[in-house]
Parts: sequence; structure tokens; C-alpha cells
Amino acid sequence: MLSYLNKFIVTIVKLMPKPVVKFFSSRYIAGDYLSDAVNLTKELNKRGIYTTIDVLGEAISTREEAIASKNACMEVLGAIQEHNLLANLSIKPTQMGLMLDKELCYTQVKELLEKATEIRSFVRLDMEDTPTTDRIFDLLKHFHRDYKNVGVVVQAYLKRTYDDVTELNKLGTNYRLCKGIYIEPERLAIKNRQKIRENFVKILHRMLTDGNYVGIATHDDYLVKEAYRLIKELNVPKDKFEFQMLLGVKEELRNRINADGYKVRIYVPFGIDWYRYSIRRLQENPNMALHIMKNFFSKRG
Repeated sequence: MLSYLNKFIVTIVKLMPKPVVKFFSSRYIAGDYLSDAVNLTKELNKRGIYTTIDVLGEAISTREEAIASKNACMEVLGAIQEHNLLANLSIKPTQMGLMLDKELCYTQVKELLEKATEIRSFVRLDMEDTPTTDRIFDLLKHFHRDYKNVGVVVQAYLKRTYDDVTELNKLGTNYRLCKGIYIEPERLAIKNRQKIRENFVKILHRMLTDGNYVGIATHDDYLVKEAYRLIKELNVPKDKFEFQMLLGVKEELRNRINADGYKVRIYVPFGIDWYRYSIRRLQENPNMALHIMKNFFSKRG
């Protein structure tokens, strides 16, 4: 019953004025400007917590927009260098023009990887919806030959992911493993929550066994517990994994993992294209929407 209520609330939140959604989703976004992400990263770094910085915006339709997105990402790398941040860069390949102009996309990603190499940083290729999956893996494979500071995201709810990982492990791929966020058809995606969890653990076991570096991206206490178990059972060195979480989500769990002596990295998005990101996060975690509604009416009362 609660799940239906949460889904209904997500629908209602979508109908709210954008300023209202922005106000209550602001805890999940650093702000509109790079300086906001830099300042937040500095605060997290003081606590020994790392970040990956993301420039919001994925719905590009022109070369000019793709180039502007790349330039914004270059500024992020420049800021990481200038401020000596414990941070790396996350990019959406479609933002670089992946579905618009493959050659342009590859040229732009190469520029970012070269800059990241120069400053000893790292670029994470975010995963997007399934029409882009093979293209993103092809992008990774293309650059992995010459650049070791590039990694990719895989999603445990996709039925194909274990097989993908089995193949990509041969490259020594650096991963972020998450449950998955995009709405996909049942023929492609596991829908049962516990089965997604089980697939997550199965995939993580394969990654750790094969010696790949893994960003274990979850806010699920069950999966954190399972990850702890695997790390202990397989005697995995601390330099072969980290835990990753979203900004503003389950900070108590984040702090506990950090206190346990494990590396934690927070996903820090910023930019003016915050609305699409906010709605996707609400769809992923409808409890956020319930929180927004409660706060909205309490403020009005």
C-alpha cells in the first residue's frame, strides 16, 4: 500500500511548481554553480570523504550544446586541480554527444581523459537508459586501451549486467555498481526488489573475485552488510573498493561506513539543469517525494 502511495506522491510532485521542487530537492544538489560543488567538496574532504562531481544536463540536441557540456566538465577538472580536491569527474556520454555525433563524442571524451591524466584524476562514464548501453561500453573499450583513468557504471537491475561484467572484467574495468534508476521494460530489467539485491551481490562477488576496482554504490543497509561480508570473506584489500552514495541521502549510514575505515565517495551534482535530475531521483526513491510533500504542507501550515 505504501509503495502505491509513494508512486502517487511522485506524480503529484511532478505537478508542483518548479521552485517548490527545487527548494525541497536542494539537499541532493550542490547548487547552480561550480563554486557550489567545490565548496561542498572541500567540506566533505575535511571529513575524509571523497566526491565525484557531475555537471547536470543530459538532453542535448546540438553540437554547440555538447561542446558547452564538455567545456563545463573541463572547468570541473581545472577546479579539482586548482583546489587540490579529493574528487573526480562523472560524465554522461549523451551529454558529450554520444547519440548525436559519435566522432564528436569520442573527441570530447578524449580531451577530458587527457586533462584528467595530466592532473592525475579520473573520469567515470555514467550509465544511462538501455538504448545507450552498448554504445557506452564501446566508448569504454575504445579508451581503456590507452587510458587507465576511465571507468563505467553498471546497473544490477538489468538482466544483461552479469554477462557484461564477466566480459568487461577481462579488461580490468573500474566500476561503479548500482541498482539502477531508469524505467526499463520487464524483458530487460528485474522488477523484484529482493532479486535485484541478489543480482547486485552476485555481480559484486564476481567483480571482487576477479580483482576489479569497485565503487559499491548503494544506500541499502542490506547491501552494505552483504558488501562487508564479501570484503571480509574474500579478504579484499581496501585499495580495491570504495562505497559511493548520493548527496543528501542516508548521511548517517555514510558516516558509519566512513567511521568503519572504508573509503566513501559522494556523488555531487551541480548546474542549472537540476529539474530532470530531481525527478529521476524521486522516481528511484519515492520516499524522497513523501518527505517533500510532508515538508511542503508543514511549511504551509
